[in-house]
Amino acid sequence: MLKRTSGNLAQLAGSLLVFVCLIGVSNRSSFCQIGSKAAESKVAVVSVDVNPRHLLNSFDPDRSLGSSIDVLSRDGIDKVYTPHIIQEALSAGWGPITYRNNTELRMAAWHWTENGSWSDPVHQSGYFTGSSEVKEPLRYILAYALPHRGFSTSGDRPVQGPNLTYWKSNPYLTSKFTGESDALHPQWVVMDLRSPKSMNAIRIAWASPFAKVYQVEYWIGKDALDFDHGPDGEWRLFPSGAIKNSAGGTVTLSLAQQPVATQFVRVWMTESSNTCDVHGSDDVRNCVGYAIQEMQAGILGADGAFTDAVKDATLENAPTFASSSIDPWHSSADVNATGKYQHSGFDVFFTSGITNNLPAMIPATMLYGTPEDAAAQIAYIEKRGYPISYIEMGEEPDGKHAMPEDYGALYIQWATAIHKVDPKLKLGGPIFEGVNEDIHVWPDARGRTSWMGRFVAYLKTHGHISDLAFVSFEHYPFEHPCSITWKSLYEEPELMKHILHVWRDDGVPENVPLMVTESHLAASLTGPMSTIFAALWLADNVGSFFEGGGAAFYHSPIQPQPVEDSCLGWASWSNFVADKDYNITGYTSLYFAAHLINFEWVQHHSGMHQMFPASVNIKDKDGNALATTYAVRRPDGNWALMLVNRDESNPHAVRVAFEDSDKRRGFFSGPVAVTSFGSEQYEWKNDGPNSHADPDGPPIGFHVNANASTIFTLPKASITVLRGHVEGLTK
Repeated sequence: MLKRTSGNLAQLAGSLLVFVCLIGVSNRSSFCQIGSKAAESKVAVVSVDVNPRHLLNSFDPDRSLGSSIDVLSRDGIDKVYTPHIIQEALSAGWGPITYRNNTELRMAAWHWTENGSWSDPVHQSGYFTGSSEVKEPLRYILAYALPHRGFSTSGDRPVQGPNLTYWKSNPYLTSKFTGESDALHPQWVVMDLRSPKSMNAIRIAWASPFAKVYQVEYWIGKDALDFDHGPDGEWRLFPSGAIKNSAGGTVTLSLAQQPVATQFVRVWMTESSNTCDVHGSDDVRNCVGYAIQEMQAGILGADGAFTDAVKDATLENAPTFASSSIDPWHSSADVNATGKYQHSGFDVFFTSGITNNLPAMIPATMLYGTPEDAAAQIAYIEKRGYPISYIEMGEEPDGKHAMPEDYGALYIQWATAIHKVDPKLKLGGPIFEGVNEDIHVWPDARGRTSWMGRFVAYLKTHGHISDLAFVSFEHYPFEHPCSITWKSLYEEPELMKHILHVWRDDGVPENVPLMVTESHLAASLTGPMSTIFAALWLADNVGSFFEGGGAAFYHSPIQPQPVEDSCLGWASWSNFVADKDYNITGYTSLYFAAHLINFEWVQHHSGMHQMFPASVNIKDKDGNALATTYAVRRPDGNWALMLVNRDESNPHAVRVAFEDSDKRRGFFSGPVAVTSFGSEQYEWKNDGPNSHADPDGPPIGFHVNANASTIFTLPKASITVLRGHVEGLTK
């Protein structure tokens, strides 16, 4: 294996091997033996439909093909934002960048600056608003645990804090801020008993403000909180579960004469006492919504004694709690200053070079923030003169079990505040978790279950659909990362195109662009992320996204990540083989795939590309498509075809034919640039912490003097880009 140091990787990336390969020459790699190889196998036809009426998409790579930066420790920020790492990160060719907000993902408050003011300055607590005043450059962004998260986790891994008290709902979802009845934004807590338990009673220790009107329900069916696949079942009201004129305090309610067996119990709150919590009445946000200290489900005996249904549960089997929202109140003592959930300060982010001198997509914390703080963030960035392409509102509300109407109510408040700073800014969301199907929630009064459909409807009925400049989502197609096999490759193109169609079917207007703002094989590390599998998957991922009408695609992540163990072998999330100190020793297959996409298939810094339908009929005995192809007409007038041979064992020979609306046949003519990367150039060695590729690239490039009869060979398990001039389509 060629030993490479991190110092010469960028140089290598900029000088890929280029072969001048003539038909019949046999002393090159097997790919170069175009004439003899093709003669031995069946030749398939790659058909490209260049009829202008069949144009699939148009996109500019400098706005549409980018990468992302994610959570880093403070030490990680210091090491990643160095000239060498930035140079390496950008050498894969990705254009714009999107900034991922892992703090909000972990249910914490996000201090985009350490400068600012508290709503209760005496106690350094309450609701924080960052200062838009330009002072010292911002290098680190801090996470703050939410004391009013209380027992709620929403099935996630929240940032832990020292001061967890009670659960309290988000005040911005009350009539004081939404301008509509609290009954239209019911707040709730669901207790997951982890397995069906017999119960006929509930004990609730209310804090203030408490629910005056609420009801207690139990779930019949499968997982009540599985919004990704759609909860299969229904909520049923306990016979004595409807409560009116509650006085708060600790209450033990008899819900039914006979116990029922259920795993999920829901407290559904629709009218608040509007009494103030322990922080007092100086801030109205302390006095709206709902707060609960503790909840238990159990059996109420004839003697009035209450027995907890899970009294013998071990820690790992203890009940968990999901909630509709969380109050973003916190204090200076709740800071997570040394943990790993730090983020890049906006000044180091925008001045380091990692943005590629292009406008960047940035987040606005919304689920656990305030509109004033989001507006101040934007004001600060614009005062610094940093270019913003888009603003993503919140982070993965579906994963936090937020209802679409609640997200919509927050979205409108935040959009109003941000657009007061700059009405031209393009806002969007909801940044869904990576799903392959529609997200379904419990039905509303009209029986609607589609999260996206209800969110779009909410914006429309409230006159704010114009504030939705784009819809974004994440793409992690393989839900079971330990079950990925080679045949999983065959699924990707349809998975991507299907989910794009789902959002349109849900009612996303045709003029609202669809964007993938985070993408990888799976949400958990898995061995195939660093094998040749990942390269082929990425090519199909990108190609099928634009083929399906997508507007902007961001691959994740741009920064190096260490090689770590997983269920299917050692791998890295990133483009690089690196250690825990971000020292880069090599590339992964994702890097080389990115290079083909960004330097061979498309042409950055050139303008709009047009994508047309293309197909190739190569299948295995089971009918699986072994090859895919994606065709673009570039601004330089050349056509570029990206072909993915997903046959793990065999090369395939192809001839390329272009056909226009008048049935004229075109063909590559003159010099055609051919670049290929596959299993012949790259093989991942699973060797624990020393895992690496050998051979480890680079792609092979050469030119062919093509005509109508030229046959090209696609090596086994490879990506090949053909690029050149086409003749025969014009009279």
